[in-house]
Amino acid sequence: TYAILGEGKAACVFQFESSGMRTLLTRAKPRRIQDLMALTSLYRPGPMQFIDRYVDVRTGKQHTSYPLPELREILEETHGVIVYQEQVMKIAQVVAGFSLGQADILRRAMGKKKPKEMEEQRARFLAGAAEKGHSNNVAAGIFEMVAPFAEYGFPKPHAAAYSVLSYQTAYLKA
Repeated sequence: TYAILGEGKAACVFQFESSGMRTLLTRAKPRRIQDLMALTSLYRPGPMQFIDRYVDVRTGKQHTSYPLPELREILEETHGVIVYQEQVMKIAQVVAGFSLGQADILRRAMGKKKPKEMEEQRARFLAGAAEKGHSNNVAAGIFEMVAPFAEYGFPKPHAAAYSVLSYQTAYLKA
């Protein structure tokens, strides 16, 4: 099943039948359900800009890097790339000291696409990061990595459900 997906033979496969997704499959060569989850999640308006980095790290063309060592645990499974809403929330907790509730407010603000609200969240994030001893440049860079999820980001369970269905349709095709 993964072999046909890696060859881009995904016509009639849920979530993977567009030409862009088929091209992405041939570049990324998925080997497990977690790969399908990440690809499904990355092929969205917000995180789409991180596809090349994800594929390059995943295929060994580039090394994984993390803006802070504390982010390794959060981003390791996705090769150093923010893919899921839960990662955004955890980053806000670790970097800026947000509570889980505050991190969820950040996540919701991103989903609403309200610039004023996002700017308020940015200020809170930078202030919290400063309190935790992170430089403004590093914190601002991390927030800029997180900000594209204001466009559209998947929660991990949503990606899992989509990917299981995608795998099942690809299996039937195989």
